[in-house]
Amino acid sequence: MAEPLFELTLKVRDYECDTQGHVNNANYQHYFEVARHEFLEKVGLNFHQLHLEGIDAVVAKVEIRYKVPLIGMDLFRCTVTRLERIGVKYIFHQEIIRAKDGVVCARAKIEVVNLVNGKLSKPELFDRAFRDYIG
Repeated sequence: MAEPLFELTLKVRDYECDTQGHVNNANYQHYFEVARHEFLEKVGLNFHQLHLEGIDAVVAKVEIRYKVPLIGMDLFRCTVTRLERIGVKYIFHQEIIRAKDGVVCARAKIEVVNLVNGKLSKPELFDRAFRDYIG
């Protein structure tokens, strides 16, 4: 497997788990979001600062395939494995990988669009920032 474009190590917190002791499915989306925001920082963009400037990267569609549950206190890597641009959308391909054994726990395909002052816009700022990562 190719090296991910970006990865962030995180730890499951007990309150993120459901009655079964598994991470609640909604929390995976939070993990993926944290990794995307940190990836933005890596390429020189600050999510909050962009918002203050009237530029918002917003999620348009989320697909998550849950494979193996994370449980309390698991360490895991949340990655951006691939990034593509189709029309005005950026599509982030992401994985959550359990640290202790390298098992893929979830895979996601997340479509993001760019709004400037509330209007759908071409993602030119992101094109420049992501130019080395588009595949």
